[in-house]
Amino acid sequence: MTVVELTADEVRRIQLAAQGLLGAGPRRQGVPGVLRRLGAVQLDTISVLARSHELVPYARLGAVGRAAVEDAYWSLTPAGTGVAFEYWAHAACVLPIEEWPLLEFRRREFRRRGRRWHDTSEEACEVVLKRLRADGPLTMRELGGAKAGGEWWDWSEQKIAVEWLLDIGEVVCVRRDGWRRVYDLPERVIPRELLEQGPADGDCLRRLVAQAGRALGVATRADLADYYRLKGAQVEAVIADCGLVPVRVAGWRQPAWADPAVLDAPPRGRHVTTLLSPFDSLIWDRARTSRVFGFDHRLEAYVPKAKRVHGYFTMPVLSGGRLIGRVDPARDKGVLVARRASLEPWATATAARTETSVAALATALRHAAEWVGCHDVRVEILDPPHLAAPLAQALRTA
Repeated sequence: MTVVELTADEVRRIQLAAQGLLGAGPRRQGVPGVLRRLGAVQLDTISVLARSHELVPYARLGAVGRAAVEDAYWSLTPAGTGVAFEYWAHAACVLPIEEWPLLEFRRREFRRRGRRWHDTSEEACEVVLKRLRADGPLTMRELGGAKAGGEWWDWSEQKIAVEWLLDIGEVVCVRRDGWRRVYDLPERVIPRELLEQGPADGDCLRRLVAQAGRALGVATRADLADYYRLKGAQVEAVIADCGLVPVRVAGWRQPAWADPAVLDAPPRGRHVTTLLSPFDSLIWDRARTSRVFGFDHRLEAYVPKAKRVHGYFTMPVLSGGRLIGRVDPARDKGVLVARRASLEPWATATAARTETSVAALATALRHAAEWVGCHDVRVEILDPPHLAAPLAQALRTA
């Protein structure tokens, strides 16, 4: 069989389209369409402009209301079942409800292991289940509190129990209330036809690798494994039977596979100009981001302040299908503050590129400010600094 050869530029455009950042498809399907396309949207505690699971659909849909995002994730169908649930995928993620059976391999692994971080009391598990049967859905506070002592890892017996039950699928997170998980029993919110499925581990892995391939467009084995945090050997075991096709990518050392649909219809449409969450699935995998976009990205939120290079919650700037720079944002009394903004050296290598990049940075900042209800934008540090005046002018007209 002839193996299709792809250029690096073709792969970049394919990934953008697969991730809903090129073309109009995602805009027609709204937040549920974004979730189904990506297969997983990561949750994280950090909130600067907004929480990451809100920033992901914003990047693809524009100024969708933040309440509308939450409603789309956590609403119920007319039958009373959920449209999404939270579980461990790439990290803690919102997942479309259809993926419930596919994570059974992970729930089985937890059961075989018998614990995650803590030893679990069977009595505490039964107390939690009885409470949920009688009174659910409930938050951790309503179940008895999360902490037994002062340290964050010193979980209460009820917290240990409910998180273990979540791991093994006897409890499901049905929504977030503020930032607190709300727990319920799967039989209340997971459609019966999904609950009754019990796919073998191989079938789970085959379908997850296929979904990762669709979400990435073109990927190496390591890329496919990273998407749902699978092991390389698990991907290797199913790669020949998951519907992806082998391809060769110029400049890539490792073998690659593609979603056959992207080979039949080359990506077309308008590129998005936006700020990206550092937890966006376009840039989850730092090695892949460097390989596909030539962009080295690192989350510095957990780096000591004195050692940060770009800032606490650095958001890459996507424009024209490329990552042209980054912004470390904050909010101050109705003003979106770019504590540090920078453009990549290649993006300012010529006068024409500089003008385009400055205008794109201004557009990304102004649109983000409007989305979060800020009336102005202030840039504190700009790299390169000589572009401060052109950026200020671009912000006035963006």
